Amino acid sequence: MNSTPDTVVQPLKSPLNSPVTLAAEGTAAPSSDDAAARQPDRDPRLSNKDLDPLKQQKWGSYNIFAFWMSDVHSVGGYVTAGSLFALGLASWQVLVSLIVGILIVQFFCNLVAKPSQVTGVPYPVVNRAIFGVRGANIPAVIRGLIAIAWYGVQTYLASQSLVIVMLKFWPQLAPLAVNEHGFLGLSPLGYVAYALLWVAQGLVFWRGMEAIKRFVDWAGPAVYVVMILLAVYLVSKAGWDHVSLNLSAGKPLDFGASIPVMISAVALVVSYFSGPMLNFGDFSRYAKSFKAVKKGNLLGLPVNFLFFSLLTVLTASATVPVFGELITDPIETVSRIDAPFATILGGLTFVIATVGINIVANFISPAFDFSHVNPQKISWRMGGMIAAVGSVILTPWNWYSNATAIQWSLGILGALIGPLFGILIAGYFVVSKQRIWVEDMYTMSPKGRYWFVNGVNPNAVAATLISGLPAIASVILPTILGQAQWISDYSWFIGCGLGFVAFTALERSRPRIQAGEPEPATAA
Repeated sequence: MNSTPDTVVQPLKSPLNSPVTLAAEGTAAPSSDDAAARQPDRDPRLSNKDLDPLKQQKWGSYNIFAFWMSDVHSVGGYVTAGSLFALGLASWQVLVSLIVGILIVQFFCNLVAKPSQVTGVPYPVVNRAIFGVRGANIPAVIRGLIAIAWYGVQTYLASQSLVIVMLKFWPQLAPLAVNEHGFLGLSPLGYVAYALLWVAQGLVFWRGMEAIKRFVDWAGPAVYVVMILLAVYLVSKAGWDHVSLNLSAGKPLDFGASIPVMISAVALVVSYFSGPMLNFGDFSRYAKSFKAVKKGNLLGLPVNFLFFSLLTVLTASATVPVFGELITDPIETVSRIDAPFATILGGLTFVIATVGINIVANFISPAFDFSHVNPQKISWRMGGMIAAVGSVILTPWNWYSNATAIQWSLGILGALIGPLFGILIAGYFVVSKQRIWVEDMYTMSPKGRYWFVNGVNPNAVAATLISGLPAIASVILPTILGQAQWISDYSWFIGCGLGFVAFTALERSRPRIQAGEPEPATAA
């Protein structure tokens, strides 16, 4: 029986293996029996149990929804939503910017989710079909380095929030929170808080993806409960008549002047989610169908993000009449509440939420990336611990407060997220026409479809340079010259667009990827 749903991936013939059938919607890809039968044929330099196609894909739409709740419901998400008012926008303009930005994020997440969902493999393995079986280490290492840096930053920020909670209950520890008594720029209490969170995150990660899924399923909704209670408490204390939803400083911009600012706000929202967007394939691979992914993204992004943003604005607005000043940090907000129980409940909940986003955004992905470099010597767990140890060695508390260091480290690496995204989307949807030969991603044979030139697709490398250099320049040059600094807000779009166009053009002028002629689609 023929079937033509939009997510069908055709049965494909590999030059080295029997036909490989990827999933029609709602089925695992490939089947566990086929995967087990073909396992001995996979090159150990490209294969281990963490990088191989999943035998079962169990996640439903709620699990994807909970993933996005953990990404959104953090101190960073709270501050980002509230900070848009500092751009001089009125409430309705901020709302429009948030909606447009998150719809763009939803669209791109659906794109990047599909190749990993239908193949059941993580992001670095999917890139073998684009960069080559060896060349895929290029995007893997770049993404891994970005994640290490941000893992350290997020752990540090969460630890500082924990310090605030600790000092609220044990003010006698204040002398230990002074940096002049510390080592390498961090106070003794700062080290204690950082170590507690570092170990806690490591323990959750070490227990595997099922434990992480359970943690994420719980953490996101828990923050909603605290956010709603916090909003109700502050609004009732302030009185609804004293709460203004317009947090902009000074007079809002007129319509003409607000347009470019709104566009920048949209870019800010997309940039904030650029890391999770690129990493999303590592999670969509666990989804039981692409339909479940799309439903989870709908609930977790526009619906969830809008409701969370409204709660954020309402809560931040109420801090003005209650505390006499605008507070956009939720940890500081709960620390001002007189009730100790409310402070510890709210503070620890937001710390847990930040830990959640750190695990899903900056721990799991580098674990796959570093395991991909040497699958037999570096397991997924070892890859994650490499990232965790690397984050400490970077001493993020020193360079995070240094704007120049951020521009030259995170700025340069972060500018490459867009190119990697654009190249992957162009390679899968335009060049390969949504066809991937799974077993060819696990062979080092020169006859393999993804061997290209010595295991590397020169078109993908060239496209990375063509798009990456302008993206990096858009971040660095405005800082050096002190002019047109607004350009850096669009580094992701510049890199993504150039990567998409460059790779498509190179593959059309000198093709390396063979899309091939699939057999007729059949229902599973």
